[in-house]
Amino acid sequence: MRLLPRVSRPARTALLAGGIGAAVLFGWVVPVPSIVALRFRPPSTTAFLEARRERLLAEGRSAKIDRRPVPLERVSPHLVTAVLVAEDARFFEHHGLDLAAIRAARERNRRHPKRRPIGASTLTQQLAKNLWLSSSRSWVRKGREAAIALAMELLLPKRTILEHYLSAIEWGERVYGCEAAARKYFGVPASALTRAQAAWLAAMIPGPRVYLRSPARHQRRAQRILTRMARAGDVRPLLDDDSDTDGAR
Repeated sequence: MRLLPRVSRPARTALLAGGIGAAVLFGWVVPVPSIVALRFRPPSTTAFLEARRERLLAEGRSAKIDRRPVPLERVSPHLVTAVLVAEDARFFEHHGLDLAAIRAARERNRRHPKRRPIGASTLTQQLAKNLWLSSSRSWVRKGREAAIALAMELLLPKRTILEHYLSAIEWGERVYGCEAAARKYFGVPASALTRAQAAWLAAMIPGPRVYLRSPARHQRRAQRILTRMARAGDVRPLLDDDSDTDGAR
C-alpha cells in the first residue's frame, strides 16, 4: 500500500500556526458565539447605540437611551411589511447578500455618477453593522459586514434576524427599536401600529434624524411605502410558518 509522504516537523508547526491564526482571524471577523446567542436573547446593547451614547456624552448632553426589545409576536404585521418593502423586499429569498440588488445599485450609480449613490445592503447586513461594526465606509468594514451577514443567515432563522433588527435600529434621537418608537411617536405599543403609522416609521429608517427634520420629504417616502405595502400584501403567513422562514435561508 502506498503511504502518504511524511510531513516534516517544521511543516507541521507551520500548518498548526496557520490554522490557529486563521481561527483567530475568523473569530475577529465573525463573532460566532454572539451570533448563536441571538437565538436565545436580545443583545444587551449595540455598537451603534454605544457610539451614539459616547457622542452625546462628549457633547455634554444626556445619554439616556430608550430601547425596549420585544419578540416578533408583539410587533404589528403592518410594521413588518412596511420595513421589508422599504428596506429589503427580497429578505426571504436571499442568504444575507442580495446579489441582484448589488448589481442593480452598481449599474444605477455608474449611469448617474452625479446623483447620491444608492446602496444594496440587506436587512441582515444592516443588523450586522448595527450590532458589531461602525458607520465607516472602508472596504474592511464592508468585508466584515458581509461575512457576519452570511454567518447570521447560516446560524439563525429568518424570523430571529428580523426580530432583532426591529428592536435594534435607531428610530430618532435616543430612540432605538420599534417598541420605543411606537410609544414615542404614537403613544401605542408596537403591536398596535396601523398601516399608516407603520409606513411613517419605516420611512425614517435610512436617516431618522434627517427625515424628522424634513417632514414633507418624510411624508412622501411614507406614501411610497404605503403603495408598496398595498401591492405586497401581508407577510404574517410567512412569519407564522417556521418551515417557510427557515427554508428561506
